Amino acid sequence: MNLRPLHDRVIVKRLDQETKTASGIVLPDAAAEKPDQGKILAVGNGKILEDGKVRALEVKVGDIVLFGKYSGQTVKVEGEELLVMREEDIMAVVQK
Repeated sequence: MNLRPLHDRVIVKRLDQETKTASGIVLPDAAAEKPDQGKILAVGNGKILEDGKVRALEVKVGDIVLFGKYSGQTVKVEGEELLVMREEDIMAVVQK
């Protein structure tokens, strides 16, 4: 897959969410919520500031990030569902 997002946008693949609760109840796909975590697959060059300079993004390829449930635009590429969002839509980077 050769996608290169522009400016301050990133391409994110949602991570699979658990289909079983802590008490062991299995949730059907229809009842499960969309996961709000994902892995960054590609990043743009950076945000263009008013003075024309480019500010590099703080996230990088491979980062696991948290974002809002309705953040970004869903696109399908080669049968895979991906999200395209701005860096400002990302709330946090998960550190291990």
